[in-house]
Amino acid sequence: MQAHDRTDAIKRVAEKIKDIRLAMLTTQEADGVLRSRPMATQRTEFDGTLWFFTQADTPKVDEVQRNQQVNVSYAKPGNQLYVSVSGTARLVRDRQRIHQLWHPDLKAWFPNGEDDPNLALLEVTATEAQYWDSPSSPVVKVVGLAKSLVSGESADHIGTNEKVDL
Repeated sequence: MQAHDRTDAIKRVAEKIKDIRLAMLTTQEADGVLRSRPMATQRTEFDGTLWFFTQADTPKVDEVQRNQQVNVSYAKPGNQLYVSVSGTARLVRDRQRIHQLWHPDLKAWFPNGEDDPNLALLEVTATEAQYWDSPSSPVVKVVGLAKSLVSGESADHIGTNEKVDL
């Protein structure tokens, strides 16, 4: 992939997820079971990397240390927008980065604050993403569905579905 293609792909994904605060992070347990949990994406421009605060001694950290492959999914159902980001995760204990990303709202989940020695970050380096984006207007949806019924074609053409390498 050429650098400008990667930059364009990152920009498209960044635009899709920029206003979605919560994501579902999926990891794999030791027995192979997939496990998802809600996580707050940190307020940084998506540049191919996602950041999440965590306690270093949690099961998700153990799971990431065993298998770095993760998935982060975003949904904005009211807009018919869904994004799936695949990548690798690692635990980051960089105090400077923690202070840089910290904001007061996080105190609700991390009452000991940004200086808590158990506070860490999960860094997810995206390798690919896929998104589904349909027009949110009910009229556009109904017209598209009606065309599908008349033409016999799939309704998939009503929106956008793209898989991009990052």
